[in-house]
This record gives sequence, structure tokens and C-alpha cells, in this order.
Amino acid sequence: MKKSLIFSTIFLVAAIATHAQKRNDQQPVTYEELYDEPYAINTLFVQFQPIYGELWKANVNAGFGLEATYFHKDKMQFRAHARKTYSRKFDLTRDIAHKNSEVTNEIAILNYYEFGGTYHVKDFDESSKTKMFLYRKSYKGDKWASRVPLSAEIPCKVRKIYGARLGGLFFDSAIDVNRLLDAQDKTMEVFKDDLGGPIPIGQDANGEPEDLEVFTSMNVAGLYLGGSMSWIRNVAVDFDNKYQEGVDDLILTAFFDIIIAPSVGLDDIRVDGRTFSSDVLDTSIFGFRAGLDGKFNRTLSWSYGGEVGIRPGVKGQGFYALIKISFPVYSTNLDYSVEAFGK
Repeated sequence: MKKSLIFSTIFLVAAIATHAQKRNDQQPVTYEELYDEPYAINTLFVQFQPIYGELWKANVNAGFGLEATYFHKDKMQFRAHARKTYSRKFDLTRDIAHKNSEVTNEIAILNYYEFGGTYHVKDFDESSKTKMFLYRKSYKGDKWASRVPLSAEIPCKVRKIYGARLGGLFFDSAIDVNRLLDAQDKTMEVFKDDLGGPIPIGQDANGEPEDLEVFTSMNVAGLYLGGSMSWIRNVAVDFDNKYQEGVDDLILTAFFDIIIAPSVGLDDIRVDGRTFSSDVLDTSIFGFRAGLDGKFNRTLSWSYGGEVGIRPGVKGQGFYALIKISFPVYSTNLDYSVEAFGK
């Protein structure tokens, strides 16, 4: 009985508080449209990525990157991207190899490069709505944090682009061979030198025989082919009732790619002057990914992105999930011409 009374009291207080806020704040608002031009977006976006993080079965890593996107009218867009780790400690497999490897292989530093284009198969606009939050200067600090923000639905145009994607990519990385063998249900016995001899056996701290700690490097070059869907809004309104201007200029793209990498290279294992072929390790030339990218049509802003998929390379260690944040993002329309009139 007491519990029911307590819950009833809490519900009543919450209802009263909600009603009070509605009575005081939820007044109709009027607005004046400043612009609604989803095709009037900037041409070039250059973005620095101070942080990215990747959970990749082959090599967990984190670092920084640089990305550029160029829109060629309403026909195509091109994108280039590169990233690398902050240091060896953020290149986890390479760091473990540096501390534990018992072979003489040079271990690759993780690098990733990508360049591609998207052809606008269909580029059109249609009527839509966007939700804009209502903000006043008086909401600074704790006043904004302690309230449920009000919002208003504003009619606008949304530009949609169905795109066909094509591009190339290259990456290299350190590989933990011991873990890879486990993933492929193999043992060190698969390695043979030129004369058919086995790879040496190491010893643990107690003098018992155990496998060597073996690391090598992988490099992958390939192509991706896929499709994308983009939503572009570029609308701004001037609210009355002392609310600040509302803007929605988000460029949001979802994509899916098939990845084909005809070039997958693994360095041979070198121990005590002997070479053991890495051809006994299984590789895969196929992969796929799905992702989402968002940025804003402003001269200076930020952006975000993420993707998940299976990466070509060593079989059994292709799964990855990636997130990245870009700041600052600089954009421009690359139009520096002005009209001239004769006197």
C-alpha cells in the first residue's frame, strides 16, 4: 500500500511539473524563412580528424586522419582519405610485436589510404520537414541543461542523391601469426623452410617447449564498388518570440560497399637466417562494409562517421568497427569570381 502511494505521488508531481512547463513554454512560434536551398552547398570540404578508433580483429588501433570531399556540380563527388596511428602504443599488434616477437621480421606501421568517386545516379529534391530546437540566450549554462528543449517542425526541401560508388584503397598492418593460426585452426607445424625443415621451437620461463612468438606484416590493395544514399538539407529560419535563428544544414550519407582486393601480401617469416613461406596462411580477397557519414554545410564546423564490415586480408581476422570525429572541417564553394558591368 505504501509503495503504491509513493509511486502515485511521484507520478502526480511529474505530471504537474510537465503541465507547468507546457503552460509556460509551449507557446506557438512564428518564423520567417531566410533560405531553403539544398543545392546551394559548398563545393570542397577539407577535414582534419584528430581522433579515430578502430576495433579490428587483426589489429586494434587509434589515431588521426585527413579527409577531403569535392562536389562536381550535381553530377559527381570525389573523396580522398588517409589515416595513421598516433604512435606505436596505439598500433596494438605492432606494439605487442615490438615487446614479444622472436623472429627477425620488420613489422609494418599501420597506414590506410583511400580514394574514390560517387556518381549521382539520381539527384532530386522533395518536400519534407525538419525539427529545430528552440533556444534563447537566457538558456545559457544550467538553465539549458536543466530543461527539456522545445522543438518546432519546419517545412523544407530535402535533396536526395542515389549514388554509385567506385574507388581504390590500400592499407598495411602488423599481424600476430600465433593468433591467426588459432583463428584458422592451424599450428606452427604448417611452416617449412626451403629444405622442408620445421620452424624452431621456443621455451617458456620453466624451460618447457612452446611456440615462438611470431609476427609478420600484411599489405592489401584493392577496389570497392557500392551504392549510397544522401540526404541534404540547407534551410534557415528566423524565429520570433525571442528565439535564436534555426538552421539545419546537415549532409548525411549512408553507404554499402563490396571490397575486392586482388593484392594481399604477407611477409615470409624469418628466423635465425631461415625463411618460412607465409603462403600456408589463408587469405581472402573479398570483404564488405556499411557506414554512415555526416557533416554540415558551413565554412567551419565538425563531422562524424562510422562503419562496420569484413576487411579483405587474412582470413578469420577481417571483422572491424570504426568511428571517427573530424574537427575542424573547412569548406568553401571555390567561387571567387564577381560580376562586372560596363559603364
